[in-house]
Amino acid sequence: MSAEMSFINLFLEASLLVKLVMLLLLMLSVTGWAVILQRHNVIKQASTHARKFEDRFWSGVDLTRLYQELSSRGDRNSGMELLFSAGFKEYMRLSQTASSGGAIMDGTHRAMRVALSREVDKLESNLSLLASIGSTSPYIGLFGTVWGIMNAFIALGQVQNATLNMVAPGIAEALIATAMGLFAAIPAVLFFNRYSTKVEKLENTYINFIEEFSSILHRQAFHDKEAR
Repeated sequence: MSAEMSFINLFLEASLLVKLVMLLLLMLSVTGWAVILQRHNVIKQASTHARKFEDRFWSGVDLTRLYQELSSRGDRNSGMELLFSAGFKEYMRLSQTASSGGAIMDGTHRAMRVALSREVDKLESNLSLLASIGSTSPYIGLFGTVWGIMNAFIALGQVQNATLNMVAPGIAEALIATAMGLFAAIPAVLFFNRYSTKVEKLENTYINFIEEFSSILHRQAFHDKEAR
């Protein structure tokens, strides 16, 4: 309790600029943890959905039936479901109008790549904010520390008999800004790297699915064209 009161007292006795720096760092820390928790849920959900959809896709389910089922869900599809729906929808449309299997596959693959780009953008949403918090927070804290120590030494120079007790509180309150900057930055950097790796793995999973699904549709497209 005494440590908590000591921290509060140091904050209250700090200069206005150092207080603003501390409040800014506190806000950045809270924002960073909010993004961390939100991205955790989004990426975990995307991984779970991708695994479940792949299991069902390779279980031998009829693709037309699967597409109709996903279409009936409207905007609730995401991730691999959306890639499949975009590709199959374009494949069915081009099968009625395109003159060659190559044209069908070009359009189908392009539709899935567009859907992939949008899904990756969703997964990476707010990760840049984590990177910004991780890279700027230490410097913001360091600025508060330098300003606080500068004020402490200026006040020290105005007295004749200086003691450690006179300068220690000013230096302590200044160093708190650096500690708060590190407290905000370290989790942001760690989770940014972790989530970036997870998003990259998910993107590779999506790309592999697109290629495998394209191979299935490729065989079907050329089989249908030859049968006509």
